[in-house]
Amino acid sequence: MRLEKRGFHVKDPDAQELLETIGRAFLTGYAQAARSRSPGEPAKSLEKLPVRFRGFAYEGAAMGFAMVDGLSPGKGRRFSGYMAGRGDDHMYMAYVGLGWAMARLPRFRWPKTVLDPVVRWLVLDGYGFHQAYFRTGTYVRGRAEPARLRWPADGPEWYGARVFDQGVGRALWFVGGADADVVLGLIERFPARRRPDLFSGAGLAATYAGGAGEAELRGFWQRAGEYRPQVAQGCAFASEARRRAGLEVPHTDVAAQVFCGMSADEAARIAIKTRPARVVPGEVPAYEVWRRGIADEFVSLGRC
Repeated sequence: MRLEKRGFHVKDPDAQELLETIGRAFLTGYAQAARSRSPGEPAKSLEKLPVRFRGFAYEGAAMGFAMVDGLSPGKGRRFSGYMAGRGDDHMYMAYVGLGWAMARLPRFRWPKTVLDPVVRWLVLDGYGFHQAYFRTGTYVRGRAEPARLRWPADGPEWYGARVFDQGVGRALWFVGGADADVVLGLIERFPARRRPDLFSGAGLAATYAGGAGEAELRGFWQRAGEYRPQVAQGCAFASEARRRAGLEVPHTDVAAQVFCGMSADEAARIAIKTRPARVVPGEVPAYEVWRRGIADEFVSLGRC
């Protein structure tokens, strides 16, 4: 997944190597899952990868298992088996990987596995990332919006496009080569109504993937302006994803200090405590209630 081949911005050799290593880690996880004999088998190899990149490998493995399920006769159970084991620690990344698979499968083959009722929307985040990453001309430069996703079946249809944009925002960090100014320029070309979700996704990627130093992150934060609560929310999500999987790394803490005004561990705790205890049927999905709760918490603390 070389940046130049995809037409992505190259900031410097270090950022290029980081983003391309992330891509290789993803493909490693995908390949391990695709050729494995059981859902638990890839973990033996993936646990040997560097901490910084291991989560991306587990994301790729999730896509691999979901693809095998989607292309197998009958009801495949590899993804469910994966989530019953080590994949559960990487739930956030695994759901994103499931969204990658759905972007490649015909809709009638989309997996029907039981998912966490709050976090399940992350699948469409993965779907949006995939489309922006591989169909950059259409979804980034052309700023196209997704067709009616109609997933999940019991969720409000309007919300799918919102989560899709969160995935697009994450992809912009890669399209922009982890160059904060370039990423900001890409976001600012989108209509204002889409920017809150794009900033949320970009903040998550800047925190989880890294590639920018403290000064550059502070510049991003300053220019985010009214969208700082969304950047902080994305940062808290990334901090919690790394904490849950036991993959804490220094650059995540730097981003949390800049975007949230606290350590990554403290930001993760805010994400944990604001998660809805139960799903209440209604027009606003519990996932969105959660995201708003995190953003509001940082506003109330005077961090944004």
